[in-house]
Amino acid sequence: MLDSATLNTLAIRPPGVVMDLERLGSLTASRLSFSRSLLRQMARQRWQIQRERFELDEDGFGQTIYRLQTPNGRYHVVIFSHPLSDDQRSDRVTAEAWDLTFGLVEGDVEEALMCSLAENLPLQEAGRQNPQLLVISRANKSTRNFDAFVTALSRGQQPSIDDLKSAGYLYRTTAVYGNGKFGIKDYSRLSDNPDFRQPFAAQMIAVYVLRQFSIDQLEHIAARRAPGTAVPLSDAIQRYVGIGNSTGLGMAPFLINHPLLINQWIYCREQALALAKANLPDEAARDRLVALCERAQQYYLESQIEDKDQVERNSTLLEELAHVTAWLQQMPAESTLWYQLTEWGEAALSLETQELLNSLLIEIYPESVDPLEDEMSVEEVQDLIPDMPLIQLKQIIETQFDWALSQDLTDPDERYWFWYRSIEKEEPRLGVRGVDQGEEKEIALAIGPRVQQVYRLLESYLEANPTGVAVDFLLEHSRVVDVVRRIQSMSNTAYGEIRGNLWHRELRPMHLLRTKLSFLGAGRFDPRGDRWVRVTFFQGAPSIAELNAEPADLSGFDDWSFALAPHQT
Repeated sequence: MLDSATLNTLAIRPPGVVMDLERLGSLTASRLSFSRSLLRQMARQRWQIQRERFELDEDGFGQTIYRLQTPNGRYHVVIFSHPLSDDQRSDRVTAEAWDLTFGLVEGDVEEALMCSLAENLPLQEAGRQNPQLLVISRANKSTRNFDAFVTALSRGQQPSIDDLKSAGYLYRTTAVYGNGKFGIKDYSRLSDNPDFRQPFAAQMIAVYVLRQFSIDQLEHIAARRAPGTAVPLSDAIQRYVGIGNSTGLGMAPFLINHPLLINQWIYCREQALALAKANLPDEAARDRLVALCERAQQYYLESQIEDKDQVERNSTLLEELAHVTAWLQQMPAESTLWYQLTEWGEAALSLETQELLNSLLIEIYPESVDPLEDEMSVEEVQDLIPDMPLIQLKQIIETQFDWALSQDLTDPDERYWFWYRSIEKEEPRLGVRGVDQGEEKEIALAIGPRVQQVYRLLESYLEANPTGVAVDFLLEHSRVVDVVRRIQSMSNTAYGEIRGNLWHRELRPMHLLRTKLSFLGAGRFDPRGDRWVRVTFFQGAPSIAELNAEPADLSGFDDWSFALAPHQT
């Protein structure tokens, strides 16, 4: 562990580097990602997960309940599996039917509640959801993988592991709702819950249990189809099964609308990186980093990605990782090794490789990094400071929002897109300004142009009122009060604002999606176009059986990043 003097002198990267949108769009999952920290918490606290009800017909349709027992409470994941024709199966948020729907319930599931859930959970947004629900979601099969796995197991064989290298799952979710949406329990009533104090912990545990259901349902169908020959899925392949997710532009507003929370996430990650670099390298740490680089190389070699741009990025990463590994093997474990590595990376390597190396450095020092997982939450409250002198407000904009002032909004390319919200699902969409309909309904997602507007109004107001304060200015310009509040609230933060123009013609919304997905813990990032993406969660993670066995070696239990395909004869 580092002493307090060292902690006080840590050098973290400046926001101008960290909050660049393209760099954020190159982040990878790390040991601070919420899926990783959740499983560590579950293992430390000896959570137990048991299948309580399993009422499926021979085709796997019916009801299932899993009970979660923690030191603090009891929860249940309730799953409804439905028949679904191929022409109804869609990853679009506009879908109205899915292969299964599920929810995380706080407390016990009495029969009256079960009847209500059976009626409403399959309807998702259209249902009258119960406030005892913490999370609701839905998922569709990867029919190719699922059917191939059922066929193999029913014949007494293990399925080909290659099927999981392109789609690392049997099911993929299309939305995982929490935080009071559609009548479920509001986040404010959950914030003091010790089991789910981490961001998105409730959503992550629901997805983790769904992974087990996908395996249980698979084995059930195979056994009913061929009771004399069917075999269960091997432990190694069970670990390699993840849960997929398809997500699109609906994720983007979260990053903009929660700047204090995003600041906390990025700040903790940057602290973790600085802590890792401040540790004195030794031969064991260097060898551990080399092993992780080699694991990551194999992981990317095994990942079969369809998106052409991501294939090229992964190819560059693989080539550069080979150079990094060779470099590390030749370098002595001297005190400045980690600084030499990251400085070389910033000068010579792609953003993708730089941020992967940063995640791997964080990985090798859990004793320094893991305490930060308790600091990933913050209350998203933006307070107005009415008596702030306007000259001070102007200085804050000039120093901390200089990136916004530099955007030339007279250039048509700089104001090419506009954001609006669709009627049918209230999801954000992108339109071409001056071409597509809906511009009059534009939502204020781009912060840079709004900061510019405030700055112009301030300059004009200060000419006549050089000693004015914020409240005087806002009495005259009440429509910008939310922007002024945001500027004031963010003045004491470094990392809350994404430094990019969300109107720019060259905007890649995928960078926004990947930023959040990396903190959730997603892997196998495979864009479908530039507005939605498929990823995999919990691939390589310990199974529920391993969790229930109360692992003695928590470090080994937690070591599942960059999951590799098990050897298969």
